[in-house]
Amino acid sequence: MVKTIHPKSLFGRRLREARLRAGIPQDQLGILIGLDEGSASARMSRYENGVHAPPFELVEQIAAALNLPTPYFYCRDDQLAEIMQFYFLASKEKRESLLICAQNL
Repeated sequence: MVKTIHPKSLFGRRLREARLRAGIPQDQLGILIGLDEGSASARMSRYENGVHAPPFELVEQIAAALNLPTPYFYCRDDQLAEIMQFYFLASKEKRESLLICAQNL
């Protein structure tokens, strides 16, 4: 069964999980993506808590800083989000193998 999350909290949940998995504090991630040092932690906290949604261009920077594909943050299906991570990090050969495997389902 696919687990779905309310859209407002989905981005924040994925962001928090990815940031913690990468071992990066909120303020450091904010600074890495170009936010002002004085407000970086507060802004990242607001994004994670669903108070504000970052513009798409900022999400692209967050994804690059966390080495994740941008769509990962918007994917409602947890298993598909995990597959996206594997695909994004895989070599060209492994991506081709994954596509062949998916076609044979």
